Amino acid sequence: MVTEAQSPNKHNRIKQLRAFCFAAETGSISKAAEQLSLSQPSVSLQIQALERELGITLFERRGPRITVTPDGQTLYELAQPLVAGVDALPTHFAARTRSLSAGRLDLAAGESTTLYLLPELINDFMKQHPGIHVKVHNLEGREMCQALRDDEVDFAVGSMLELPPDVNYRAVYAYGLSLITPRHHELAEREVITLEDLARDDLIVPPRRLTTWRLINLVFQQHSIPYRPRLEVGGWEVIKRYVACGFGIAIVSNMCLTGNEDFAVKRLPDIFPWRTYGVLTRRGKFLSSPAKRFIEQMQPDYFEAAERQTSPASENVSENVFIPADADVPPQGY
Repeated sequence: MVTEAQSPNKHNRIKQLRAFCFAAETGSISKAAEQLSLSQPSVSLQIQALERELGITLFERRGPRITVTPDGQTLYELAQPLVAGVDALPTHFAARTRSLSAGRLDLAAGESTTLYLLPELINDFMKQHPGIHVKVHNLEGREMCQALRDDEVDFAVGSMLELPPDVNYRAVYAYGLSLITPRHHELAEREVITLEDLARDDLIVPPRRLTTWRLINLVFQQHSIPYRPRLEVGGWEVIKRYVACGFGIAIVSNMCLTGNEDFAVKRLPDIFPWRTYGVLTRRGKFLSSPAKRFIEQMQPDYFEAAERQTSPASENVSENVFIPADADVPPQGY
């Protein structure tokens, strides 16, 4: 008797059982072959190999019709659930992974991303997937990258001024920078504002440890224009409050502006570069189903675009708009 380990056909058994079950259900070798997209001889050979291995006859042949034997009926009752289960595996797997009835999502983000970009996204995600526990890790710069390396988070949302080689970044959103001033400030009435105009006034800036300050400082340095930070405070909301109170002027991301603030806003598209926000992942990271679903909520074709590897989109994007994940917009920082 041939044992399980010795059987030369054990790796083809699911194919043999599928051929047998389809033939038993249709009562025809040719119809089974048609449904399986195989040739009739191929189906016959698979059934014959199964008969030889089990030492039984599966069908009684009467001309073009076949009838299941008693042994064949016993095998069909055992095999049919197995074949049906294997055939339905892709559908069941997709349903299980998309249902997200339980699990955990860990994502990292800086203060501005957490405050302005994530709330609506997280709210929608939690409504759709109430069984998923979500944790937002409030991290900046190097801490965020280290959390990605250590797999403490699934991915990060934000941007980086300097991107490490082991971290992937793909932009999803882009925002310009604006000047905010007290309502009756002289710059609020100017049609054209220059970098020299900004340098002559009292600037309120974010802490020097943050990339926003580095970006502002870099632009002044590139143009060899000295400027005077009057006040250094943390967080866009604090900066906005201090400008409204008349402490000075500030350069802020349009992401933090609602249009209802008590100060004047002047766009600065020709002075400061666009800043992009998107998804950061560790190179080689396999994302969990909750992570994939959240990213697809940010950009529905995020993963499809990665596979297509299409040509870069234009850098001349509109303010506060969604941009393709493969758009060639260099990562800026917060």
